[in-house]
Amino acid sequence: MVAIPFIAGRKPPARLARVPAAGSPSFLGSLGWAVLSIGLFAGLWEFAWAVGWADPLLLPPPHMFLSNFDRTLSYFSNSNRIGVAASGSGLGGLLATALYTTLRVVAGLALGFTAGLAVGALVHYVRIARNLLMPTILLLTPISPVAWLPVAIFLFGIGNVPAVFLVFITIFFAIVLSTAAQLENVPRSYLNVARIMGASHHQLFWRVVFPSILPGLFMTLRLNLFAAWMVVLIAEAVGVGSGLGQITSVARSTFNAQLTFFTMAVIGVLGFSFDWSLRQVQRRLLWWTAPAAGAGR
Repeated sequence: MVAIPFIAGRKPPARLARVPAAGSPSFLGSLGWAVLSIGLFAGLWEFAWAVGWADPLLLPPPHMFLSNFDRTLSYFSNSNRIGVAASGSGLGGLLATALYTTLRVVAGLALGFTAGLAVGALVHYVRIARNLLMPTILLLTPISPVAWLPVAIFLFGIGNVPAVFLVFITIFFAIVLSTAAQLENVPRSYLNVARIMGASHHQLFWRVVFPSILPGLFMTLRLNLFAAWMVVLIAEAVGVGSGLGQITSVARSTFNAQLTFFTMAVIGVLGFSFDWSLRQVQRRLLWWTAPAAGAGR
């Protein structure tokens, strides 16, 4: 009997609910390993400083760039306007700065994912669209998103839009190609069984085809998530003038190593939280996908 995700839009019955794979870590177990991994990394860094291998002016260990908290926070401002000097606004300024960067990433990812899915489906189902669009898409895909920054500034000026546009470019072409490739690989048996069950064209796409390609699209989104964070920081440093990217630019210009590593730590925490949240959404939303055991595991 062929199993198809035909009821993906409905809540799974109890007997079909996804059961965690044997040996998969619990939330507390995963948190414990994360703390151990980060603690080991920080411990090695502290050890390198203690024995004199790491210059504290160039590579200040965590206890240094995290200790001078009040002075570091003075570089973060609640304002998101270009040209406004940062003031000692405390923790609120840090949260506001992180929020502005996060919103730019979220907006770019949402727009890129939606538009990429639509264009990928278009080039798969409409032959003339495939013939007209795919050569151009394949021509533009290898171009680094950073190379689009001057174009974004020429088109949209200085502000939030160039940063959102760069994140959009980062995810858009990857989702287009992933959607088109996975639509080609939807098992024919899924479609045949759905047609035998009387599914309409609308049901066929939303209840069979879309759930079949969604796991691969989530993986593509996760793989490009960190690239999106990289380009938004570059855009903020050059084309926005605010956000965490601008703080790193200020730290570089003033040769402030403590501010540099503090901002890098904030960016790392945000990126880690993004990926963790996306994995939780993937685990709960894609309940019909079987847990993979991995090669040789």
